[in-house]
Amino acid sequence: MGSVSDYDVMSGAEQVLSDFGVEFEKRVISAHRTPDLMYEYTKGAKDRGVGVIIAGAGGAAHLAGVAAGLTTLPVIAVPMQTKALGGLDSLLSMVQMPTGIPVATVAIGGAKNAALLAVEILALSDPGLSEKLDKYRQEQAEKVLNSKI
Repeated sequence: MGSVSDYDVMSGAEQVLSDFGVEFEKRVISAHRTPDLMYEYTKGAKDRGVGVIIAGAGGAAHLAGVAAGLTTLPVIAVPMQTKALGGLDSLLSMVQMPTGIPVATVAIGGAKNAALLAVEILALSDPGLSEKLDKYRQEQAEKVLNSKI
C-alpha cells in the first residue's frame, strides 16, 4: 500500500487472503517517496514466489502502474477514497494505463474483491485453492437462496 492510512481498506484484502490460506506480504511502499524500494521490491517479487500483486493507493495512485511496469506478474489496483475527488482521481489514474502494461482495477475501496480476484488467478494453478473458491461461491449462493424477507 502507498501509505499506512491505506491499511484500513487494505486489511479487507488481508482478511480474505487469510481466510483462503493464501500466504502474502504486506508492505508500505510509495512509488513517489521510496522509488528505490519500489523498484527493488517489485523486481524481486517473482523470485520470492509472489504470484499476484495487489496495490492500494490514493491521489495520483501510481503504485499499481509502476509495479505493473516493473513486473510481468498480474497487478490488481485498489483505488482509495480521497478527500479531493472521493477516489475518482485514484480510479482514473489506475484504469488509464498505456497499452501493453495492464492493471486490473477494482472499485474504490474494493480491497476484498482485489483479494478474491487474486485468489481466482492463483486458483488456476492450485487445485486446493480452486476447491476453496468453489466452496466459497457455493456458500454465497446458499446465503441468497436461504434469504427470507
